[in-house]
Amino acid sequence: MLTYEEFIAKLKEIKKVGWIKTHRTGNTGIGKTFEDLVNIKENNIAGPDLHNFELKSARKNSKSMLTLFTKSPLPPKANAGLLKKYGYPSAKWKGRKELHTTAKATGYNTLKGKKGFKISARKNKLILVSAKNQELGYWDKSTLKNSFERKYPALVYVKAESKGRGGNEEFWFNEAYLLQEFNFERFIELVKQGLIAVDIRIGQYSDGRPHDHGTGFRVMPGKLDLCFKQREQIL
Repeated sequence: MLTYEEFIAKLKEIKKVGWIKTHRTGNTGIGKTFEDLVNIKENNIAGPDLHNFELKSARKNSKSMLTLFTKSPLPPKANAGLLKKYGYPSAKWKGRKELHTTAKATGYNTLKGKKGFKISARKNKLILVSAKNQELGYWDKSTLKNSFERKYPALVYVKAESKGRGGNEEFWFNEAYLLQEFNFERFIELVKQGLIAVDIRIGQYSDGRPHDHGTGFRVMPGKLDLCFKQREQIL
């Protein structure tokens, strides 16, 4: 694995190369391409990619949200309650339910043709609240802080120009930042503004138990740096 100093030198080399053809078609092409360029293997482990640094890359013109981290709501039975109340028949598994939806603080989502639930952002907690004001699940400050800091002891955020489509898409990685120290207060404000959302992704095992497929907190790429107290441009 590269040292931080070697990584910075590699970033500068990549910038000088200019346009690089994607190594994979689709939204994840930019991440795959960059990881290949710096010799980092793909993983789904909730921990840093480069020593004490997590890596994220994004298209500068992208409107797709980035996943910050994944964390099921509390209490432990919250997913079971959400699936029971709002789940619908699985498209893949007969006799099972699933629930794939996005929750924001700016308004209720729509489920089964009706108002579903939204995020209520409090001082020290995020709560999933139904249209009837029922609490469906929550994430407290310590849970969010621990989840964020476990994934991001520090973050190297790389931005790229992009052109072309599909397998012909190309990237020019020409801007990068070192971001450190989670800012919970700003995180809450971004949630309130709808710039951070929660993607609920729940399936069901054959015995009826819920299966969390990766309930994720997602942020607009241009606002990612606001989750951190320290921001330093390194490329």
